[in-house]
Amino acid sequence: MARPTTSSTATGHAKPPAGRVGRPGRLSPGMACDTAFRIIARRHLAAVLAQHDRTCRGDPDALHQIRIALTHLRTAIRFFSPMVDDALRPKVWAELKWLNSQLGMVRDLDVAIERMASGGKLAELQHWDDKRAESHRLLARALQSARYRRLVEQTSGWIEGGPWSTRRSKEAIRLRRCPLANHAMVQLTDWERTLLRKARKLRKLDVEKRHKLRILNKRLTYSIESLEDLFTDKSLKKQKAILKQLRKAQKALGQLNDDARGQALAASLREAVPEAAIRFLDHKREKKLLRTASMAYRKLDKAKPLRPSDITPDAEPKP
Repeated sequence: MARPTTSSTATGHAKPPAGRVGRPGRLSPGMACDTAFRIIARRHLAAVLAQHDRTCRGDPDALHQIRIALTHLRTAIRFFSPMVDDALRPKVWAELKWLNSQLGMVRDLDVAIERMASGGKLAELQHWDDKRAESHRLLARALQSARYRRLVEQTSGWIEGGPWSTRRSKEAIRLRRCPLANHAMVQLTDWERTLLRKARKLRKLDVEKRHKLRILNKRLTYSIESLEDLFTDKSLKKQKAILKQLRKAQKALGQLNDDARGQALAASLREAVPEAAIRFLDHKREKKLLRTASMAYRKLDKAKPLRPSDITPDAEPKP
């Protein structure tokens, strides 16, 4: 983000201990799902921790990256459900959701401020900067809190050895031992089918349902990105083509969501800046973004779907 923002009021830069976060490994098609989950989750938890200090200092790019890493981590937990659905998961999930909400308010303000600045409405920005500074103080406090440190320790410990990893039922053992490629194909196919079905009604969706569609888009995009190790040389072109359309749709839906969030934030500043809300109302822009997302989904629907041979070369019998 080109425009500097209000500096952090955080007084310390100490990163919470990473617990048992280990060095990420490389995925392989025949790898057991429990091993694969740990590798993927470690990667994204490590990415969250890597951006901690810069986010505390008020770096908007670090804030954006920590949110992406956190969404990747939450997506991994969903991707490997029901294998990881144990008694501790709701507690871990609730704390990750709390962290996301702390990050989200400041990120929404960063995006709204950038939109306002690009529109040349500099006179109005002081009110937004003041709100951003206040929100960041609260964020920095949260990131340096005992609750955040417990979150990191609890999440790391759960990834490595939560109750999900020791359950002895036949179904639990089967889920842990299932080859990654088998689980990945079922999950990716199901998520893509659901996404495309809902995307056909895109133009009729209200803001809330459109946001839910964007979340589905993110889950599929981030899962394919996390599984990049699995794709064979021949299927990388197909993987990149799928990701291209998903990212186009995600960007368009993201801008629509940013506009909706900006308008909501502007409403809270209405007394100080009565005309602020209209800065985010642009029907021509909305129409263009919806058209971009719809076109991306049409192309994705027509593209060749992922097949087992794309991630496991010998998955399909020879004629």
